[in-house]
Amino acid sequence: MNLKTQGYVLLDVDVVALNNAGKTTDANFDNAVGTKTVYKGGKAYVYVSGQAWRYWWREALQKNHAWAMSPITRDNKIAFTEADPLKYDDDDVFGYMKATKVDKLDAEGNVVLKKNGEPDKENGTVTRVSPLKNSAIVSVAATQPSKNWSSMARQVGDSVPYVKDEYSAIMKGMFSLDLSQVGTFSDYNKTGFKNITSNQRETILAVAGSEAFTDAHVKTSKGEAQQLVRLAKTTRIKRSKETIQALKTISGGAMQTNNMADVTPKFIVLASMTTGNHPFSHIATTDRTEKTVILSIEALKEVLKDYKNQFVGTVYIGRRKGFMDEIETELKELEKLGSEAYPSVKVASINEAIDQYCQQLETQMT
Repeated sequence: MNLKTQGYVLLDVDVVALNNAGKTTDANFDNAVGTKTVYKGGKAYVYVSGQAWRYWWREALQKNHAWAMSPITRDNKIAFTEADPLKYDDDDVFGYMKATKVDKLDAEGNVVLKKNGEPDKENGTVTRVSPLKNSAIVSVAATQPSKNWSSMARQVGDSVPYVKDEYSAIMKGMFSLDLSQVGTFSDYNKTGFKNITSNQRETILAVAGSEAFTDAHVKTSKGEAQQLVRLAKTTRIKRSKETIQALKTISGGAMQTNNMADVTPKFIVLASMTTGNHPFSHIATTDRTEKTVILSIEALKEVLKDYKNQFVGTVYIGRRKGFMDEIETELKELEKLGSEAYPSVKVASINEAIDQYCQQLETQMT
């Protein structure tokens, strides 16, 4: 079964500058820094780029889960990782692209030589679409950042003034983790499908627990089924679980020295689904004033009902006490919905919801 973890988070931050946009011209100082802002319906919404969120995510996995991170090679204006998903956890989960040449091998695995005795080379370019996909993190309500005037001064000489944008906001983000793609690779000679070289394929299959199996969706020009290679189940489960568990300890953001913020989720929804569509995008909205953020229980119930046949297992919802306490009773009522019309729902704290979902994930991955 092609399962995907669909996740939705709400962050609650105060007086922050999580992702800066560089120098701004709307201040009377040369060294004024603006925050990233997007406009919709003529209103401004602050956001953290998807790339920045992924950077925080990698850092949490490296520091708190001891992930082996792929080293980066820079060549002029190009940068690429080792593109070795067996050795490096992040190459597997976060994807890569590497253009290179590799030694050509004969049917017996020997290096093919040119007439001059040098190794013959073939295209070794590999590409892997990331199993982990995520949105930007954007404020739910329109936000007007405040300009904070600060100065660098040590009581010697004139102070050096500077300005930065700061804001408080409830922010939303979405992510999707393709559980069937984690630890699974193809070597088809087709753009976007060649995740590994033939050499890497043999190296992976030599590892205990790895296997080759038929790809039900891709065939050769002769109509023959292609083959995928897959890492051991224990490795795939470990990488998938830790990717999600990292949200419990994720940290990051600009200006943390004097604008420190907690960027762990204050509300989270985790569900295994058979569809790539993300159904939870609009469950957080604003009231009639368009200033107060609310979580629409009715919108959440509608999603649970409309996508009932795509949910697999229990939908886990986590909330940190102190955040949106007014919906605690309504959230708990969702646990009583379980029927032919709704999937099973479990409401818990943030960390409990993550841990319980990861326990369910272990039984769902094949």
